[in-house]
Amino acid sequence: MNIRLYYPQIIAENTTALLSKEHIHYVANVMRLKRGSNINFFNKKGEWESEIIFLEKDRVEVKFIKKIREANSLSKIELAICLVKKTPMDNILQKATELGVNKIIPIISERTEVKELNYERAKKIIIEATEQSNQLIPPEILEINKLKDFIKKLDTSTKLLFADVNSDENLKAEDFNNNKSVCILIGPEGDFSPSEREIILKNPGIKPFTISRNILRTDTAVISAISLVNFINKFN
Repeated sequence: MNIRLYYPQIIAENTTALLSKEHIHYVANVMRLKRGSNINFFNKKGEWESEIIFLEKDRVEVKFIKKIREANSLSKIELAICLVKKTPMDNILQKATELGVNKIIPIISERTEVKELNYERAKKIIIEATEQSNQLIPPEILEINKLKDFIKKLDTSTKLLFADVNSDENLKAEDFNNNKSVCILIGPEGDFSPSEREIILKNPGIKPFTISRNILRTDTAVISAISLVNFINKFN
């Protein structure tokens, strides 16, 4: 398989383009590609095979040869996740992208220790995970929301799936509507406070569900919850 790189600009067959400094470094210094090497570039419009037609230390030009993949429909799974420390947060961003969410909403709750997110780093992780996982569209990452604001702004057309450590309910196929987006809500280490749980559970479209008998770390809970939703949706 050719190297895949995300290219958000417009791509047209039989046109050429100069690569960004970041892509030049990756192509020339990390992968050590040569003139004539092939690379695949992709964005939300599809994926194109390209060839390196000029390569020097600070200048790489490619020609887009042909479109090899059409755009696909967006996933209907969103993730609302309370911020955690750097390493588990990096893991969450990577794995949520690999598992196909279309939107990531960082949340601050009463028990959230981390209050900020390095967006430049987060977007880089998301794009790299999109490249690696053979997808076309990196998930959108929204601005940080306080839990109360997130619940207030939640689109009525979106079903809220609450991964609740206190629930013994299982997700079922009937919990999903194929025409409706779902948003998985996962709390912080130590769970939501009682008052926050009350706010969440008052939401009329909510479905609390269990993902394990055990207490999971937040990054493990993310992988388990998205995998479960993907599995049920596959057979729905």
